[in-house]
Formats: sequence, C-alpha cells, structure tokens
Amino acid sequence: MTKITINTNGSVKIDGDFEIVDMQGTAYGLQGRTIVSLCRCGLSKNKPFCDGSHKEGFEHESKAFDLPPKKTS
Repeated sequence: MTKITINTNGSVKIDGDFEIVDMQGTAYGLQGRTIVSLCRCGLSKNKPFCDGSHKEGFEHESKAFDLPPKKTS
C-alpha cells in the first residue's frame, strides 16, 4: 500500500511501494527509499524532491475534503 500525505505548509510525503518517473517515463533512482517528500512550493533546488525551502514562507493548510462527483460524459 502507498500512502500520500499532504503536509500543512510543506511537502507531499509518499510512503510505501512506488515509482516516480519523468515525462519520458524514465524512473528516478530512489536508491531503495520507501519514503520521499515532493516539493509543493516550487522553491526546492532538488525538484521534484523537497529540500526544506518551503520554510521560507510557503503556506497552505492541509485539510481533506470531498471532490465533486466524477463527470460521466
């Protein structure tokens, strides 16, 4: 199982069995990691991975909500 956590004022944490690929389908070398954090603020110098740059002032309160019903047509 893979768990994705949207952190308040921070990154997206991915925990479990997963693969991350670029637009060409090439996998990032995760070196066996089962937990990584992806940048949400756009400030990381190690994108798509988080390097803690969000501490410079990125703010977003993470609260779960329901999406509207899926469109069927």
